[in-house]
Amino acid sequence: MPSPFKGTYLVTRVVVWDIEESRKLWSMGFYGKPIGIAKPKSPDFESPLILDLVETLYLMEEDLLEVESVTGEKISTDKFRELARKMYEDFERRYLVYKDLRKKGFVVISGLKFGVDYAVYRKGPGLEHAPFLVDVVKPKTPITSDELVRAGRLATTVRKRFIIAVADIERKKVFYLMFRWWKPH
Repeated sequence: MPSPFKGTYLVTRVVVWDIEESRKLWSMGFYGKPIGIAKPKSPDFESPLILDLVETLYLMEEDLLEVESVTGEKISTDKFRELARKMYEDFERRYLVYKDLRKKGFVVISGLKFGVDYAVYRKGPGLEHAPFLVDVVKPKTPITSDELVRAGRLATTVRKRFIIAVADIERKKVFYLMFRWWKPH
């Protein structure tokens, strides 16, 4: 097995400074974003790669990434998870969904620009538009009709399917509710 890539923990992100490692890691599944490049089209960039905490933990659990502090101290996977939980209240729930989607072969990136947790691709950014928008919720979370209409209008406007991912941390299961908007003729 090849040695893991190396990243530096910077509180809300992890940076892979080595350009060659950044290119390889990005090529393996569109992990991270090259700094200063909004929509990379290929791995030919000359920039470090910035990873969010969810994808960092996933790569660490897959033994593809080692993370160090800025002082060079290695951070264990358990310690990193603890740090990420302190940064984001709902980290474990979002991570459970991210991991589930990645294990199913999807490419998962931040959906912040759409107002959801994730934009999900079958192939990857630059190869297609993300067909799915995924919002992560707790079990038994009430969802109002206004929220559904808002999400449906957004998803329809950007030609994507809206999915609610119900993440049950206790059972380590994710249930998906996908909405298809019906228009009477």
